[in-house]
Amino acid sequence: MRSTRLFVDFGSTFTKLVAFDLEGEELLARVQVPSTVDHDITIGLEQAFALLSETVPIEESERRQTVACSSAAGGLRVVCVGLVPEYTTEAGRRAALGAGAKIVGSYSFELSKAELREIEDIAPDIVLLTGGTDGGNRKVITHNAALLARCGSGVSNVIVAGNKSAYDDVAVLLVGSGKNVIYTGNVMPEIGVLEVEAANAKIRDLFIARITEAKGIGRARSMIADVIMPTPAAVLEAAKLLADGTHGQPGLGELLLVDVGGATTDVYSVAKGTPTLQSVRCLGLPEPYAKRTVEGDLGLFHNLDTLKAIAGVEDLPDSFEEAVAAMCRENSVPRGEEQTACHLLLSKVAVRSAVNRHVGSLKSIVTPNGEVVVQRGKDLTRVHWVVGAGGPISFSVDPAEVLEGALFEDDLPTLLKPRAPEMLLDSENVLFALGLLAQSEPAVALRLMQRYVVPLCARACQTVGGRK
Repeated sequence: MRSTRLFVDFGSTFTKLVAFDLEGEELLARVQVPSTVDHDITIGLEQAFALLSETVPIEESERRQTVACSSAAGGLRVVCVGLVPEYTTEAGRRAALGAGAKIVGSYSFELSKAELREIEDIAPDIVLLTGGTDGGNRKVITHNAALLARCGSGVSNVIVAGNKSAYDDVAVLLVGSGKNVIYTGNVMPEIGVLEVEAANAKIRDLFIARITEAKGIGRARSMIADVIMPTPAAVLEAAKLLADGTHGQPGLGELLLVDVGGATTDVYSVAKGTPTLQSVRCLGLPEPYAKRTVEGDLGLFHNLDTLKAIAGVEDLPDSFEEAVAAMCRENSVPRGEEQTACHLLLSKVAVRSAVNRHVGSLKSIVTPNGEVVVQRGKDLTRVHWVVGAGGPISFSVDPAEVLEGALFEDDLPTLLKPRAPEMLLDSENVLFALGLLAQSEPAVALRLMQRYVVPLCARACQTVGGRK
């Protein structure tokens, strides 16, 4: 019996198809074609299958068993509405990001009519409505529910994850709104206590059940088994497995993973992130052990103006815009010296900017008892592994140079970036597929990661065994 398994990522720029031999535990082939989500996503899928079949014979039954993830058509777009920015709104953001969403709006306190119009114009896939600890403030979440009930077609899905004592009132307000309303546990039932797993699960369930259909991705279900999660959620699953391991198979330990894409740059940390200095105090909500941030303004091909501004006009190679436009038209891998120079510069800028936003920072504040150093976010200075993923890094001519942007900088000592990590590379850009495989066969997925996530100092190696 053949043991070939196929995995698809419907990306915003490319549709990627990966074939693994699970019995032999090896990658058979990986192909990609331009995504066709704007008109018919199945066209790109058929093209990918045809391209793969040139090197790997594919049976119809194997096509039918294909499992997919997706970030096409803007990915999973969520607006978060909460009470206090640093508490319930932030807790909602973390729940959404952990589910693989892209935050396209964030609002706190009582919504205004102008803000309601903004949300309607954004037209998110989901509005995540939070606010109040259990038994606490009820006024704000009911006010916001009443306004959301008056939204037009721009808001169709609302997940309520706030003060459970207000749910009866919220239900009365939303029951006749014509919206799909889902209730789940409070993302912050007590001050400073995060419980985002229930909301995270509801967001993923809604993505699978309804949102993929609305984006046209549901048409692909006639050809494959299913679209089971957003692409960032699949990569997060892979990062957790790589760090923590599975039954009887140890992982690497705490790590930072940077995934540069055409539309976003995502950063994942699987680490506690507690202060490394005893004198430092933490402020804000506790950090999740597995954390994702997404930077929608740092995609390598969709945010050229932002990246160009960050890089600085004086640092740009000649023929910058022409070279990048050619890359977008032709392939994700640059061709020629000019394209290569642009690709390296933009990739490093994206990595550096995204990691700077992801990691924690230190700040000195003056209190009645004297000066105190406080930390917001994660301290990742002692993280031992930095992993590069996504086509712009995996297929770069110099991934080590690109990943330098993730490292600690003496000129920015308050940013808690890794000081002396070892660098690894998703050498075939297949972590999304291994995150999907991990849902059913985590042990096999981990062994494949240990084969294809390679040290940058020995990129040609076939395994990561023997690393110190």
